[in-house]
Amino acid sequence: MATTTARRTLRWRQLAAVGAAASATESRAGHRLGARLAALPRLVRAVRRGDYAGADMVKLSMMLGAVGYVVSPVDLMPEALLAFAGMADDALVIAWLAVTLVRVTDDFLDWEANRDAVPGEVIR
Repeated sequence: MATTTARRTLRWRQLAAVGAAASATESRAGHRLGARLAALPRLVRAVRRGDYAGADMVKLSMMLGAVGYVVSPVDLMPEALLAFAGMADDALVIAWLAVTLVRVTDDFLDWEANRDAVPGEVIR
């Protein structure tokens, strides 16, 4: 029981690490974590409508799956059996998720800010 609680706590800490990595990352446009998270529902709607081509539902589904994998008690490489090596798969998923979250939301927020610009107009 204590081991299960410890693993669950560790997984939530790992997910918090994704948020910390995403908020600590310097964005070229200076987007904060709150703005990125608030943009996710708009991003999903824009992708589903076909308005935004910078991401697709496969990538968004993979991001959701990564969150589920990190918080899930089911693991490909269990920490209980493989100790430190068992956390390596979680670390890889967390790293991919943090980088992908930053890139996808930065691109979307930039697109959103500039979508009304006149084609061919230089945006500064």
